[in-house]
Amino acid sequence: MKFIDYYKILGVDKNASEQEIKKAYRKLARKYHPDLNPNNREAEKKFKQINEANEVLSNPENRAKYDKYGKDWEHAEEFEKARQQQQQYQQQFGSGGGQGGYSSYNEEDFSEFFNTMFGGGFRQSQGQKRRFKGRDYHAELQLDIRDTLVSKKHTLTVNGKNIRLTIPAGIENGQIIRIKGHGEKVPKGGINGDLYIKFHIVNNTPFRRNKNDLHLTLDLDLYKAVLGGELIVTTLDGKKVKVKVKPETQNGTKVKLRGKGMPIYKKSGHGDLYLTYRIKIPTNLSQKEKELFTELSKLR
Repeated sequence: MKFIDYYKILGVDKNASEQEIKKAYRKLARKYHPDLNPNNREAEKKFKQINEANEVLSNPENRAKYDKYGKDWEHAEEFEKARQQQQQYQQQFGSGGGQGGYSSYNEEDFSEFFNTMFGGGFRQSQGQKRRFKGRDYHAELQLDIRDTLVSKKHTLTVNGKNIRLTIPAGIENGQIIRIKGHGEKVPKGGINGDLYIKFHIVNNTPFRRNKNDLHLTLDLDLYKAVLGGELIVTTLDGKKVKVKVKPETQNGTKVKLRGKGMPIYKKSGHGDLYLTYRIKIPTNLSQKEKELFTELSKLR
């Protein structure tokens, strides 16, 4: 496959930002759009190349693969798997450990096989020391949001083995942490694999989390909104906080309670809690109440 320089097609530098790539794509797409260039095959070809370049470079994950593997970026996972297989094979057979001290394994032939498949991405210098690394394990752990308010010890069973670890407070939904050396065990001289844990944080509370901050919508009765007063707010950790309500508070007013949000992951301190007031209009008014509201409306 012929190498296509997507950066050159869009006319941007390899260090271009996402915004610069987006701007360059829009400019060129307008210039070479088929509607503006009817029956122009060269413009049509250019338009396809521009779209292809944008699809790769506007996606951070694809762009990283393209920067590393060039024209073979779509085979990045195959590259990595092949690299691991080569290292494992060389660890097992590369030292001439067959019967009688000989092995049928030929490093040049094996490397050539990878060069043929993947364009030379795996050639290593002769005599380079290789260490086989065990496979990484992946696990998932589900926690209630309240379980993330303080650092706690949890026991996780992976491949039949119990691993006890401390989960730092403030861990977020979807976050992945690595436990070094808790993957596949390998013989002496090798490197144990790692354990990657992905967290699913279940939130069945009225609080909405945004990074380290929490948001809560509170009903505020009309009289307290007009005259002012106090509210008792229960925070996520169950503590009671007294909040003053200013007279003539409007619907949708936001109030910040500093330091009452989520603990900051692996750091001291907490985020903030933001309260949003939703004024509740009274219903089922008595005749007397209706008369009083009528008098108030006349005064206004």
